[in-house]
Amino acid sequence: MRFIVAAIIAVALAGVSRADDVVATVGGTQITRATLDKTVKAKLIEIDNERYEALKEGLDELIAQELFTQEAKAKGTTPDALLKAEVDAKVGEPSDAEIQQVYDANKAQLGGQTLEQVKPRIVEFLKGQKGEARKQQYVNELKAKYKTTVALRAPVVEVATAGRPEKGPKDAPITMIVFSDYECPFCRRAEETVEVVLKTYDGKIRYVFRDYPLPFHKNARPAAIAAACANQQGKYWDMNNKLFKIQLSPENIKQAAKDSGLDMSKFDACVAKNDTKTIEQDIADGGTVGVNGTPAFFINGRMISGAQPVEAFKDIIDDELSHGGGKS
Repeated sequence: MRFIVAAIIAVALAGVSRADDVVATVGGTQITRATLDKTVKAKLIEIDNERYEALKEGLDELIAQELFTQEAKAKGTTPDALLKAEVDAKVGEPSDAEIQQVYDANKAQLGGQTLEQVKPRIVEFLKGQKGEARKQQYVNELKAKYKTTVALRAPVVEVATAGRPEKGPKDAPITMIVFSDYECPFCRRAEETVEVVLKTYDGKIRYVFRDYPLPFHKNARPAAIAAACANQQGKYWDMNNKLFKIQLSPENIKQAAKDSGLDMSKFDACVAKNDTKTIEQDIADGGTVGVNGTPAFFINGRMISGAQPVEAFKDIIDDELSHGGGKS
């Protein structure tokens, strides 16, 4: 018996790696687990997020199935009949205006096909969309009726604010950090979403901006330097806002500085220094926490990648607030 227990413990310990464990030796040089973890940290974060999304998707399906089962039992029917009555029957036909809107938005990809030719497919697409929306609405209604709690939590990444420009209360329950690029079209689109989110959760979010200029955007880094110089004069957010709205060029960046009311002699001297230390630090820190494109948001350490809709932000923020915000 002692032998069996010892063997089980040995197997368990074999799967546990410590930071100072040697995972490879090259000549006289040892490579430790800590070095390996640091090298692949960004990739592991990405894998953790993908795993969580798969688990969440599966859990959402299981929750919905159980809700339908319980409600069907309460009503003396079957889950299939319940869905037909509560979802299928309540999804109306798409309007002509909705059909036209989809056609116009995709006309360039339809190879010259007329509206009448593709109308059946558009109708099917819109009904599918409406059906999914109604199904989710019904799930939410049933969650209110049958108390539903979810213990599955998203992976959280430690992301430093690094003293970068911020707005909102320092003790806000939600800290949202973005790694962004002034020349990135997706970042520009995301700015509109950020404005809505900050207004919706006014007083509950601390918002921090970190620079992540992509190498193929030639004006992104100069814009980031200009914003940092504006920050020295207390005009960061005004400059930040303007940079996202103009066509970036050296001339337009300088005009934005003038329009922000900056002391131009101080601004020009600051820009001439070409100090990129904070930008390089932001890029390095972003890479460490899994940023591989822009924009990348971290809401209490939970990552949202790309220009996502407001609902994607609300889902995470509401979940964080329901679990005590930063105390979760």
